[in-house]
Amino acid sequence: PVSLLDRLIAGVRAFHELPAPEKKGYYRRGPGVSFFSNVDLFLSKAATWRDTLQIRLSPNPLDPPTIPEPCRDEVIEWDREVKQLGERLLALLCQGLGVDGSKLKDMSCSEGRLMVGQYYPYCPEPEKTLGIGCHSDPGILTVLLQDQLGGLQVKHNGRWVEVKPVHGALVINIGDLLQMVSNDQYTSAEHRVLANSHQESRVSIAVFFNPSIRENSYGPLPELTSTDKPAIYRQFTYSEYITRFFTKELDGKSILNFFRLHNK
Repeated sequence: PVSLLDRLIAGVRAFHELPAPEKKGYYRRGPGVSFFSNVDLFLSKAATWRDTLQIRLSPNPLDPPTIPEPCRDEVIEWDREVKQLGERLLALLCQGLGVDGSKLKDMSCSEGRLMVGQYYPYCPEPEKTLGIGCHSDPGILTVLLQDQLGGLQVKHNGRWVEVKPVHGALVINIGDLLQMVSNDQYTSAEHRVLANSHQESRVSIAVFFNPSIRENSYGPLPELTSTDKPAIYRQFTYSEYITRFFTKELDGKSILNFFRLHNK
């Protein structure tokens, strides 16, 4: 429902605009619910202009009292809706690959959901920084809700193209893991967010769909490889993959090269 999308944006905005002492209790990096600035702060060459409220939606059940009150009800309702939406999208993506419609769901790809509520305050010198640097998302897919201010750009044919907000619409990003699982039949979206030049703060909410079973082996699906179409990437555990992602700064799609077979 569009009314839920509007309430979710308002709720995430309300949390970020609480007085600092009220947000202080959430300020940490780690599992559960956390509030911080720049996921790659200690690895990147420079910080970017945003704050993040991060909520792990699954595989462990949500614990409502741990979710900030200004957006608690909306996050719980959104998780129910986005899980159903994500599973429908995963089935369609399987259909596009010509594999069983439940393949990605059976690989637990709808059970490792992580939500981030991004807050981009007014930046007085937006030409000197970014809201978030150039990157692709590491997981299977991302469901993104943005407000009406704009600023999201995607790289297309080597050029940055603005993704203009449409009220009530959601943006779906293919992630790097799905690119590797599909053996490059799907391509992850390289994107960035400009620093906010508006007096009004910008808000966006992303839900990342990742596998919940970390020690399983991932890589090109056997159904998608053959003598004529050999595997482009090696097999790996999700634990190895995500550890690698969080030991580097956000820098385009460089992680794909780490798992690419050398003969490719």
